Amino acid sequence: MEREKAWELLTKYNKDHFHLQHALTVEGVMRWYANDLGYGDQADFWATVGLLHDLDFEMWPEQHCVKEQELMREAGVDEQTIHAACSHGYGLTGVDMEPTLEMEKVLFAADELTGLIGAAALMRPSKSVQDMEVKSLKKKFKSAGFAAGCSREVIQQGADMLGWPLETLMEKTILAMRSCESDVQAQMAALEA
Repeated sequence: MEREKAWELLTKYNKDHFHLQHALTVEGVMRWYANDLGYGDQADFWATVGLLHDLDFEMWPEQHCVKEQELMREAGVDEQTIHAACSHGYGLTGVDMEPTLEMEKVLFAADELTGLIGAAALMRPSKSVQDMEVKSLKKKFKSAGFAAGCSREVIQQGADMLGWPLETLMEKTILAMRSCESDVQAQMAALEA
């Protein structure tokens, strides 16, 4: 699916600043991971999956990753993209699409973590991930009251699924968010203009 079409589909069902920013962030993070893990030829696909992964969440949170399948099929999205996007809800939302490909496992692992990193960045004087270190993120991770909506269990499960230490997942995801932070900010500013 072309990026323009994916963006049109996303914005058909998502208007909220937070949800659009999250989609753009995960898009950039997935593109970074594709290149980092040796899937550069699939970077556009990984990015599209990241952009669309929460397609239904704003309007149908109680049907997350279930309603999304219907919306994507209606829009003519291919089954590979549908499975990849919806598998991040495996064991969490009633969807039975297990993450099996490395890309699906990365999405499962990094999705929740981007929220925690984003919240931690807002607490920094710079309000940025550019100067964030794993050590400070680990402190936030251990503080159950901080960004309580970000499930530590899901983040750890994602790291385990990938066979990575939690610190590796954190380090890579910080780097991924650094790579796209200014692009996400520019795209959000353009939307608000």
